[in-house]
Amino acid sequence: MIIPKLHYISQGTSPKEHIENIQKACTSGAELVQLRLKDLSEKKILKLANEAREITSHFQTRLIINDYYKIAKAIKADGVHLGLTDACPTMARKELYNWQIIGGTANTLQDCELLLDKEIDYISLGPFRETTTKENLRPILGLKGYTAITDILKTPIPIIGVGGINIEDVEAILETGISGIAVSGSITRNFNSIRTFNQLLKASSTEEQPHSFKS
Repeated sequence: MIIPKLHYISQGTSPKEHIENIQKACTSGAELVQLRLKDLSEKKILKLANEAREITSHFQTRLIINDYYKIAKAIKADGVHLGLTDACPTMARKELYNWQIIGGTANTLQDCELLLDKEIDYISLGPFRETTTKENLRPILGLKGYTAITDILKTPIPIIGVGGINIEDVEAILETGISGIAVSGSITRNFNSIRTFNQLLKASSTEEQPHSFKS
């Protein structure tokens, strides 16, 4: 399996809206969506993850579950995304199927290096700029921050930019050595933008990330 260059991170004012927006993203051509729900019981998240799995399976879209790796395993999602304060990727790896992928959040060069030691499949590096979808935001990286990290961090692992990214940012971000982007607000406001993002990322199947998963 190859990691797409565009990740849609679910957004909504209610759990139901998250699921509706995942449906819209899949309909609009998203190749990977991340279900990101906070402040709900695991039982409720499991139910919603199953709904998301039904939708993404229909569209052959990959589904990543944020934080809850046991739920990712239970519903046979394509993988899990772990934030800086979530479970350790090494521990999650022992629980997951060997074909499931693990992404990790990073804000600094040191974060990236620690993740590489833990055998993650992609790094989500951010925030690129201020964003309203996260509280307690870590230092903003911007283009300079991305360049400073990618210049030192030589790795075949895909590095995905995240945090307030808009269509106008894509070309400059790719020039820093970042290989893809994760987008929430900009896509939620206009699902038709997925096509434009994909065009800018040249995210056709022939030009996806060369990184292959462990079999």
